[in-house]
Amino acid sequence: MLKWFLRRVGAALGLSLLLGSAAVEARAPQPAKPALWEVSDADTTIYLFGTIHLLPGDLQWRTARIDQAVAGSQQLVVETIVDDKDPTKLMSAMASLAFNTPNLPPLMQRVPAAKRPALAIAIKKSGLPPQALDKMETWAAAFILLGTKFRELGLSGGVEGVLRKDFAAQGKSVGELESNLEQLSFFDKLPEPAQRNLLEGAIEENKSMDEEFGGMLKAWSSGDVNGIAKTFDRDLSTSPALQQALIHQRNANWSKWIEQRLGQPGAVLVAVGAGHLAGKDSVVEMLKKSGYKVRRLQ
Repeated sequence: MLKWFLRRVGAALGLSLLLGSAAVEARAPQPAKPALWEVSDADTTIYLFGTIHLLPGDLQWRTARIDQAVAGSQQLVVETIVDDKDPTKLMSAMASLAFNTPNLPPLMQRVPAAKRPALAIAIKKSGLPPQALDKMETWAAAFILLGTKFRELGLSGGVEGVLRKDFAAQGKSVGELESNLEQLSFFDKLPEPAQRNLLEGAIEENKSMDEEFGGMLKAWSSGDVNGIAKTFDRDLSTSPALQQALIHQRNANWSKWIEQRLGQPGAVLVAVGAGHLAGKDSVVEMLKKSGYKVRRLQ
């Protein structure tokens, strides 16, 4: 399950542009009711919306409650901003991190022999020459190959992209909690075994990935916060270091940001990955421990 967690975080760290857009078959809309919270004081309201970063195109997740939060907020704040019209900043961040480890073996040698045929197929589908991927650090090559995999699953950009367009169309500002460089650096700092775990996950059979994603999507769609928390806890149970770096520390940083933002008047919609708002070490629970009343709206 650790590989699936890393794939989810890969999408969560603002890589929808690298993953590309899927050609999604038109189907009847499927209703969803994801979780939404509110923390407020006398002159400030902050909505906390747990998102999912890649979605089937037929999922109808906009509800009256969410629309009210969008309409009532002067600003949207997401994990990071990926500019799909001008990817210069993201690509510059990627380039500054992805080629800094010398003497890496060819990518084919970074997976067990039994998985090399699958890797060869994934590389061919990516359209990139193998030599280009050989020069990349393992996490970066895995992201490139994940793009092909997510497109095959019929997944496209998630909730944040829709919200950003809404706020921009209304002339409202969009902010970020972390820069592209900060987000990518979380993966760049992973030990090589964890990066290779991600690479192996990127070339798994679609059926396995589809089943795992389906379980997470079901929990998110129904607002099952406990289910989301159990999934993340199970995924990270074998890697406390990853749990600390990718979840706990970032949750603590974001909780402090929210506390500081409560010192300014106005209303803000904070939209971050649902796993960060679920469980005992979530942003929601950290705010409660600091004495704030967090009210679930949906």
